Amino acid sequence: MMSRPLAVLATSALALSACAPALQEAPLGAAVAPPTEWRTSLDVTAPVERDWWDAFGDPQLSRLVEQARANNPDVQIAAARVEEARATELASRGFLLPAVGAGVEGGVRREVSPFGQPQTSVAAQPAFRASYELDLFGKNAARVDAAEAGVAASAAGAEAARLSVSAATASGYITLLALDKRLSVLEETLAARREAVKFARDRAEVGYTSQLPLRQAEAEYQATAQLVPQLKAQIARQENALSVLTGELPGTIERGGTLADLRQPPAPAILPSELLRRRPDVAAAEYRIAAADAQMRVARADFMPSIDLGAAAGVALSDLLADPVSVWSLGGSILAPIFQGGKLQAQLDGATAQRDQAAWAYRSAVLNAFREVEDRMAVLANLKEQETALEAQQVAVADALRHARNRYRAGYTPYIEQVDAQRALLGVELSLVQTRADELTALVGLYQAVGGAPE
Repeated sequence: MMSRPLAVLATSALALSACAPALQEAPLGAAVAPPTEWRTSLDVTAPVERDWWDAFGDPQLSRLVEQARANNPDVQIAAARVEEARATELASRGFLLPAVGAGVEGGVRREVSPFGQPQTSVAAQPAFRASYELDLFGKNAARVDAAEAGVAASAAGAEAARLSVSAATASGYITLLALDKRLSVLEETLAARREAVKFARDRAEVGYTSQLPLRQAEAEYQATAQLVPQLKAQIARQENALSVLTGELPGTIERGGTLADLRQPPAPAILPSELLRRRPDVAAAEYRIAAADAQMRVARADFMPSIDLGAAAGVALSDLLADPVSVWSLGGSILAPIFQGGKLQAQLDGATAQRDQAAWAYRSAVLNAFREVEDRMAVLANLKEQETALEAQQVAVADALRHARNRYRAGYTPYIEQVDAQRALLGVELSLVQTRADELTALVGLYQAVGGAPE
């Protein structure tokens, strides 16, 4: 007897669903085909290790990166988002299961009997109720699909956060060592100019030269001296930034070595076709498309009828009854939207627009991924040539300074020639430090651009 009403409900629902609009396909232009090869080729490459930061050979760098991956607030926020997405998924699965509840209704009532006499009764009715929505059109299943894609997107986002923090910490530590080296260069230059001041003062005191060379030497010494406190302030700021990256209060950072002690590992080897499955931000963008597609199916299912089944059973207890009386009910309902003032179509249009946004965001993420890899590879391919030229320039300028110093002390040339050579040598040495740091940070950036080695 129960199968016939259910069949009627199902047939009615299928008939009412015929007017539901069709889903639109994703924009064709949002797809990206990877190139067959990279624009820039590097000479020495190697597979990416999971703990790629260990390849730089500095235990303190590795310790800071591991600490940042564990304690950085942004990483913790991303992990909490994953837990939130998982809770949402569990909640969405509840739509696929029946809702069951139990309760008791009761009370005391005073009324007039059929014989005109007052009477007081005590009654109670414990009841057990269950309801279930038939998911004929996949609305609840689409909710689960959207939630599962949301979990995957959050997990990929958390991996992207860890990768970003790892790269920022490694680059920050390299920058700190570069600042240390710049300070060392300045202190060595300051010592050389202190000797130049002493030499110029000795000559001026015996009347061998005028006061002009002495004042020029003092001016150059002070010009270098005023750079030292600026650089020390930069070092302190860099230490504070690294401390915060690792989840600690601002403070000093222990060094594991010098800039020259850092190894330069080979560049990570990866094919263009592999990049899309390695980058966590690209994976997150792809999962967001899947979630938006599922939300579109939910919005379309709102056009469909909803079928609810319900059942209740209980016992009526009263002091007016000699024995308890069992009560029960079983039934179903079907509700189809007829007129909603355009609300359902607007919801579907909005969900479609969100899916299109996710599709274009995916294309943007892919294009940006290829650009970042190409940029880092181009920098690495040209920095070595730049470093070689700077080293040759350093040799030439150092030799020119030696000649200028000897000629000045012999009285053949004015002191300004030695000043010019000192300035040139300082500039070249600082440029060499920056170029070395740029090579290492570009390598870190390339590890990040290829997606690291996902866990």
